[in-house]
Amino acid sequence: MRQQDIKRYWEDGFLFPIPAISPDAALEFRRQLEAIETEWTHKHLPQPLNTYKRVNAQCVMPLAYQIGADPGILNVVEGILGPDILIYAVEFFIKEPKTRHKVTMHQDLTYWGLGATSEMVTAWLALSPATRQSGCMDFVRGSHKNPILPHKDSFAEDNLLSRGQEVQVHVAEQDKTSIEIQPGEISLHHGLTIHGSGPNISDDRRIAAVIRYVTPNVAQEIGARDYAILARGSDRQGNFIHVAPPKGLFKATDLQLHEEIRVAQAAAKMKNAKAKKGLFA
Repeated sequence: MRQQDIKRYWEDGFLFPIPAISPDAALEFRRQLEAIETEWTHKHLPQPLNTYKRVNAQCVMPLAYQIGADPGILNVVEGILGPDILIYAVEFFIKEPKTRHKVTMHQDLTYWGLGATSEMVTAWLALSPATRQSGCMDFVRGSHKNPILPHKDSFAEDNLLSRGQEVQVHVAEQDKTSIEIQPGEISLHHGLTIHGSGPNISDDRRIAAVIRYVTPNVAQEIGARDYAILARGSDRQGNFIHVAPPKGLFKATDLQLHEEIRVAQAAAKMKNAKAKKGLFA
């Protein structure tokens, strides 16, 4: 990455558009994902297919791990985090066409139990066009310079966030930057950057692979343990339980590990949410 781009990321709390993989590679990833959806939507799995797409897909879907470990994406992330990089999570975030689902303005690090760290970055890879019409993300420039701010949980049906959480500060429309990117491009954002997105009123699905990267210095502060995959470099800190890439698509041992991680992280998020509710009351 160019030094001017790195500087802009730290000034703004986000960076886009960044060519990371070819458009053809992005379309092939989309084709593979939609083939998995076609084959597995009605097959018996311990959890609904959408849970595996949205929560730690890198543990049970080789496609998700392949995207998270892509050298082109890691080269960009290394410019922000340095040479030692862990994959904390990969999720497929999909907005169906002509739907009202949205993502309220929030900070990613609110409930994860990782603290207000600057050593976590999200790479958002477009697998279909992300436009204002399709409900691209909106970022608030410089908002990562705030601490973790008060959030309110709505659990609204039209909110794609797990808790329907929304930051309790007013965000004016003129303060939002729309992150329009094309297949193969990524955006990066800081874990404290306030962001959200509107509904997809286009005729196509808005599909993204969202990868959360951390350095070995990050640690789970609320839960008993946490998990990650070493993607590049080394981990001399030992703050995470290292897990291996999936052995295949929805293999039994991988599904068991996924459930172990899901339960541990859900407990940490719930404990953290209760602590913050008391703090912000």
